[in-house]
Amino acid sequence: MARPDPINPNPEKPEDNSIAGFRFIHTADIHLDSPLKSLALRNRDLADLIGGATRQVFSDIVDLCVGERVDALIIAGDLYDGDQTSMKTARFLASELNRLATAGIRTFIIRGNHDALSRISRELVLPDLVKLFSGRGEHVVIEREQGEKPVVIHGLSFANPTAPESLLPKYGRAHPDAINIGIMHTSLGGAPGHDPYAPCSPAELEATGYDYWALGHIHKRSVVTGSATIVMPGMPQGRDINEDGPKSVTLVSIVDDGQVSLEEKPTALAEFARITIDASGLSEWSDLAHVLADTLKPVRSASTAPHLVVRLALSGETPLAWRMRRDSDLLLAEAEERAEQIGNTWIEKLDIACTPPVTPQASAADPLNELRALIENDILGSDAYETALASVADTLQAQLPTDIRDLFGTDEAETKARRMELARQGADDVLARLQPGQATGSETA
Repeated sequence: MARPDPINPNPEKPEDNSIAGFRFIHTADIHLDSPLKSLALRNRDLADLIGGATRQVFSDIVDLCVGERVDALIIAGDLYDGDQTSMKTARFLASELNRLATAGIRTFIIRGNHDALSRISRELVLPDLVKLFSGRGEHVVIEREQGEKPVVIHGLSFANPTAPESLLPKYGRAHPDAINIGIMHTSLGGAPGHDPYAPCSPAELEATGYDYWALGHIHKRSVVTGSATIVMPGMPQGRDINEDGPKSVTLVSIVDDGQVSLEEKPTALAEFARITIDASGLSEWSDLAHVLADTLKPVRSASTAPHLVVRLALSGETPLAWRMRRDSDLLLAEAEERAEQIGNTWIEKLDIACTPPVTPQASAADPLNELRALIENDILGSDAYETALASVADTLQAQLPTDIRDLFGTDEAETKARRMELARQGADDVLARLQPGQATGSETA
């Protein structure tokens, strides 16, 4: 499968590694051994794949460092995923970092907000070529060959899971006549789904005089070029559908005149993708099955990851709407079969939002449409129903593991909206099962 084109702000720079300058892999937000967050991962094989993906990808990153013969690996925070208790993670990490040290490759690590909760980050004995920055602004000077500028790596870890103020004042000044690289875990100006963390702006980062800023925290890749090159590499492996899209690390080369070249290196073992299918006008189950396959194939072809994990969203007016809801298990099996035929493609979940065509005459005469209107207008919006729904949801949420309770929302407004979304989905499913005259759905294309 095709890999993305290299991203190179200086295309005139030769590719000859003998003059490639200081070369390193920049990554962040690995979240080693992160627990599964999606309740939809009920397929045991899929759960095993995603559950081991962060560890496999980290090994692949080490392989990439060795294969590219880089000078260093920079990890800009969130190597861990919080309060880890298993020392298996520590042993695995120590083994991988020793592989880099054996190859003569330095590793520079800062703690991010998730690492601040981790016991392992304080107890793990690191190889000599690994630098874990402390909570004070520090720098490491790397002397190079005669005639080459030294490289100065500036870094700062945070001891707490929150950092509401900018950390920039704690970083040292740029060293003159040297290549200066800063490592920071920051939300910059903020991003959806990320709490504010060590906020700062690209202009403030440029004002430091550093040549390159290796950032972490935001899980989507971004690059800002100017007097400094500022890179948020994104995470190398998504963990659920909310971290969809291609994932990568960044191969960086900085030469003595300050020119920076970047190359995006795909890393994901499994890529998550959201696919929307408009089922409007489809009236035969076999037609729906063919549309599923025809939609999945190009997405699978475009992905660079070994595995593709898909959430399918079906919408539109179709006579199949009731049956799709009633026989959602059969539709999921149909989608999974088509995905298996394509190869290395998984269906994580089906979201069905289709509605049956309704004529004015049918609307007045059909008791199910009357019941739907009653549910929508008189029940779902009532205070009594909201109170009862909140009580049931709160009881269920209290029984969930703490790391997945945010599935119901992270604040009161989001939680209320999520409860109502689930209530409407449930009402639609009940109405679908009350619909008369539907076939069993057992036939296939």
